[in-house]
Amino acid sequence: MLDLEWSQAIELPRFAQPAMRPGDLRQAWVHRAAEDLVLALYRRAGSLEGPLPAPWWLRAVAAGWLESRALGFRIEDRIQQLLSRRPGWEFVPWAADGESGYWEFMPSERGKSGHSIPTTVLNTDRHPGWIDVLPAHTGPTPRPIPVSGLAGLRARLGEFEAVR
Repeated sequence: MLDLEWSQAIELPRFAQPAMRPGDLRQAWVHRAAEDLVLALYRRAGSLEGPLPAPWWLRAVAAGWLESRALGFRIEDRIQQLLSRRPGWEFVPWAADGESGYWEFMPSERGKSGHSIPTTVLNTDRHPGWIDVLPAHTGPTPRPIPVSGLAGLRARLGEFEAVR
């Protein structure tokens, strides 16, 4: 039953509108319920099954690495503000169950370099910069490049956008 309860907790409502930015995906119970209740259910469900599908920020909050869900939302929104002002970046809302979506640099896909998978920016709980970049590629997925927060992403965007 706990599996079903968790599955419903991360599920978006059937009436959800198409998402154009991370904030549009924040309609599930994990986004709206009291944070202590979300953490309690996540910990109970995870203790039985191991790793659960969950937003990156919830894994980070549960581990004690991120102070709150609101801070996770703010990080996502700041990335959206930065990338939405730059040509070629598109938000992709259909990530893994419970995840917050990601951004793709479309000019890096099928450009001169011929890559079939574009440069991708995604949030992560792997490190305290909270941002990973997957370089444009064809074939096996490369190791993610850890980025030191929004300032690190801003500083390296030219490098990431150079692959076309």
